[in-house]
Amino acid sequence: MVRFTTRLAPAAGLVALLSCPTVAQAASSNVVVDGTSFALNGENVSYRFHVDNSTGDLISDHFGGIVTGDIPADIVSSINGWVGEPGRVRREFPDQGRGDFHLQYQSHTVIQGKPELPGLPATFGTGDDVTTLTVRLYDNYSSVAADLSYSIFSKYDAVVRSVNVTNMGKGNITVEALASMSVDFPFEDLDMITLSGDWAREAHPQRRKVQYGTQGVGSSAGYSSHLHNPFLALVDPATTESSGEAWGFSLVYTGSFSVDVEKGSQGFTRALLGLNPNQLSWSLGPGESLTSPECVSVYSNNGIGGMSRMFHRLYRNHLIKSKFATSDRPPLLNSWEGLSFNYNASTIVDLAQESADLGIKLFVLDDGWFGVKYPRDDDNAGLGDWTPNPAKFPHGLASPVDQITGLQAANTSTDLRFGIWVEPEMVNPNSTLYHEHPDWAMHAGSYPRTLQRNQLVLNVALPEVQDFIIDFMTKLLNSADISYIKWDNNRGIHEMPSPSTDHKYMLGMYRVFDTLTTRFPNVLWEGCGSGGGRFDAGVLQYFPQIWASDDTDAMERITIQLGTSLVYPPSAMGAHLSAVPNQQTGRTLPISFRGHVAMMGGSFGLELDPADMPADDKAALPGLIKLAEKVNPLILKGDLYRLSLPEDSNWPAVLFISENGSQAVLFYFQTAPRINNSIPRVRFQGLDSAAMYKVEGKGVYSGATLMNMGLQFPFDTDVGSIVVFLEKE
Repeated sequence: MVRFTTRLAPAAGLVALLSCPTVAQAASSNVVVDGTSFALNGENVSYRFHVDNSTGDLISDHFGGIVTGDIPADIVSSINGWVGEPGRVRREFPDQGRGDFHLQYQSHTVIQGKPELPGLPATFGTGDDVTTLTVRLYDNYSSVAADLSYSIFSKYDAVVRSVNVTNMGKGNITVEALASMSVDFPFEDLDMITLSGDWAREAHPQRRKVQYGTQGVGSSAGYSSHLHNPFLALVDPATTESSGEAWGFSLVYTGSFSVDVEKGSQGFTRALLGLNPNQLSWSLGPGESLTSPECVSVYSNNGIGGMSRMFHRLYRNHLIKSKFATSDRPPLLNSWEGLSFNYNASTIVDLAQESADLGIKLFVLDDGWFGVKYPRDDDNAGLGDWTPNPAKFPHGLASPVDQITGLQAANTSTDLRFGIWVEPEMVNPNSTLYHEHPDWAMHAGSYPRTLQRNQLVLNVALPEVQDFIIDFMTKLLNSADISYIKWDNNRGIHEMPSPSTDHKYMLGMYRVFDTLTTRFPNVLWEGCGSGGGRFDAGVLQYFPQIWASDDTDAMERITIQLGTSLVYPPSAMGAHLSAVPNQQTGRTLPISFRGHVAMMGGSFGLELDPADMPADDKAALPGLIKLAEKVNPLILKGDLYRLSLPEDSNWPAVLFISENGSQAVLFYFQTAPRINNSIPRVRFQGLDSAAMYKVEGKGVYSGATLMNMGLQFPFDTDVGSIVVFLEKE
C-alpha cells in the first residue's frame, strides 16, 4: 500500500505503458512468468498474481499450498453497491487517495539471487538459494514509479517483498504511507497472532479472531518490540502448533512500524506491514527514491510450529551475517546484577577469577566503567563520554583486561574472553558530550527536552553523530582485547524534529551497525533495548544475538522465550541464570530450573555474583555450565518443537532436534504443584517414526512410540525441570 501527495504538477511526455502481455517465459523453476501471470513456487508454497489487462493493476490469485497449471479466477460479486468493482478485487499493491487505478503494470525482470536493499538490512542468498522477480508499476498522472521486489527462498517456503518508490516527475512528492507487503486473502475466517507486552514481559502471544474492520499493532516510539513486535501470523481457526495452515509475516526493521489487518465488507482479509505512516512523511525530489524495509512471509501447512521452524532456518542461514550465527557462544557472566555500578579494576578481576573457576569462558563488564569529568557512578551522568573512569581504572582498560584474558576457565585450556557494555545512541545532560554538542540530542524544536532514565537520545540521523559513534567504538575496540560487545538502548525516541526523523535515524543506525560489524568481524555483538525492546529481524542482520528481556525470572522467561521463538531462532536469544530472590519478581526458584530455562537460549550466561550465592547453588553451577555447553550446538543449529505451552499447560515442554536428526534434547518443566493427579505424558514431535531412540534414563523406544504414546517424567517437588537427551540408534 502506498499513499503520496504531489506538491507540483508532474511533467508531460511520459513513457508509454505496455498494454499487451509480454512474451511467455519460464525464468526458473521457482519463478514462472506466463505473459503477465506470475508464479513463485517453493517446496510447499505457491504465490501467484497477474496483471489485469483492462486496468493494468496487479491482482492477487493465491498464497498458500502448491497449485499448478491454470487456476480459476475469483468471481467478483455482481451485486450493485457503492463500493464498485475496485473494492471487490484482491490487489497486490493497493493505494489511497484516488478514484481509479493509476499505478499500472509497466514491465518486469527476473534474476537469480537477491540484490541488497540500499541502506537497509535484508535477507541474502545466491542464485542457488533465491530467485527475485521485480515488477515495475507506473502512474502516468503523478509520474511515480513503484518497483515491487519479490524474492522466493524455495527451500524455506518464504516470499520476501519490498517496494521502491521513485519520483519520476519534475516536482516534489511526499510519501505519507508505504507498506512493505500487502496480501489479500480470499473470503474465509482467520485468526491473527501477534506478540505483545511491555518492559520485562515482552513477546506474549496474543491470538484472536479477525473481525470485520481494521485491527492491528504497531510502534511509534522508535522501538520495535517492547509493546508489540513487527510480526504477524494469520492462521486457520483450527490450526494448532503441529497441524493446519499458517502464514507468518516478519518485518526486517527496527524502528516505528505498523501492522494492520482488515476484514472488509466483502469478506476479504488484507494484511499490511510496513513503516508507521504517522512517522514517515518522506519528501522525494525529482529522481529520488524511497525503499521500504523488506517483509519476510512464510507459509506452513504444518501448523504454527512449522512456520516458526522455517523462519528460524531462513534467519540463521540467510539473514544473520555474523560468523557467530550458529557457533561459538561461550557461557558468560555479566557483572550487572552482581555488582551494578559498584566496582573497580581489582574487583572485576576478582569476579572474573571466580567466573573462570566455575567454568565461565566470557566475562562481561556492564554499565559504570566510563566518564572522566562526569563519572558514571549511577545513571545520572556519563553517557556519551566513553573514556574509562580514572578513579576506577587509573591505568585504563588494557591492564585489567589483560589480567582477565590471562585467566583460564576451570578444567580447560581455554583463556577467558572479555566483553563490555555500551549505550552509544544515548547521552546524559551531565556529560562533556552534551555540553559540547547539545544540538546532537534529539529534540522537537524549542519544546522542553524530557528525560527518561535521566538521558536523551542522540540524533543518529545526523552523519556527524554516526561518525562520532563509529570513531569512539573503533578506539574502544582497539584499546584492549575486547571480543564481545553488549549494545544497549534504554529509552524510546519520544521527541523528533520531524515525522521523517525516525526512519532517517534507523538508516543512520544501520550504517553504524554495518560499518562496525564489518570492521570488527571477530567481535561477538549482542543487541539490547532495555531488555527485548529491539528484538527484531533488522538487528539480527548485524548482531547474532539479542537480550530477550530484562526479566530474568525463569518462570516468566519460559513464556517470553517461547513467544519470541514464534518467529526468531532460539540461537539468537540471550538468556541468563540470575540470583534469587529475582530482582524483577521477587520469586525464588531452584537453581536447576533457572539454569535449564536459560540454556534454551543460544547465549547462556550468569547474572549474579558467585560470592553471594548459597553454597549448594554455587556448587551446582559448574555442572549446569557444562550441561549448557553440551546442549548449545542443538540450540544454535537444531529445530525447535514447542510440545506444550506455558499458557496451556502446567507442564511446558520443548524439544530441540539436531540438523541431521541423530540427536535431540527435551526440556520439561512443572510450573506449579499438582496433588493426587495422574502424571501427564510428553508426546514428542519431529522424530523418525521408524527409527529407534535411546532416551536418557528411560530406555530405547521407537520414534512412533515416543510421538504417539509418549513418556512420563514425574516430579517430586512443587516446581521442577529436567533435561533429557535422545540418541538415534
